[in-house]
Amino acid sequence: MAHTPFLGLELSRSLRRMILLTLLGSCVVLAACGFRLKGVTPLPFDTLYTNIAENSAFGASMRRAIRAASPNTRFVADPAEAQARLLQVANNQRLRELSIDADGRVEEYELTLEFVFQLLDAGGHVILPPTTLRATRELPYDDTMVQAKQSEITDVFQQMQQSMVDRVLRLLSAPDVSAAFANAERQPTADTPADLSPVSTDPAPSGQNLWGAPSLNPAGPLH
Repeated sequence: MAHTPFLGLELSRSLRRMILLTLLGSCVVLAACGFRLKGVTPLPFDTLYTNIAENSAFGASMRRAIRAASPNTRFVADPAEAQARLLQVANNQRLRELSIDADGRVEEYELTLEFVFQLLDAGGHVILPPTTLRATRELPYDDTMVQAKQSEITDVFQQMQQSMVDRVLRLLSAPDVSAAFANAERQPTADTPADLSPVSTDPAPSGQNLWGAPSLNPAGPLH
């Protein structure tokens, strides 16, 4: 019995070693799967121009996300001063009826958000070719609660746009983008638009409203 404390000490040390090895093994597996904690992810360029207008929720959210992930990346107002150019090609949202009851009233809508962009370097080399990101959500509708459903549709579109910002950031911080930027002279050259001035990021609404159907822009524009 006199040796019991030492036995307990050895067991404790062995347990700690097992826990440590398990944690290390988990880290190796997660790293192999491409897992990365959310946080600072420096982009390969220090100066960035974008034609996504800053005076909208979408444009402001995009800038905040990039600054938070890559503190060394600075936005510039003049394309000529930028090492890279993040260019919006299109930004559209659609509201489409999915199902209608016997009285012709809409029971469910499909909300679609589509964002198209590309990334070029200062010389017009294609770092990320025109890329289309699309998000779709289905939403039940009740025309006896028009105002509440109107607000819900607005909220869902805003959530979809925030998710779109996160997806753009993941693409910009991908290893192949860094590799393409480091070897930009080997990349094809794009036809840079003559006009790089900021464009509105308010999605261009499309889709026909039925009787009792909501507008795409309730109580002001969606950003």
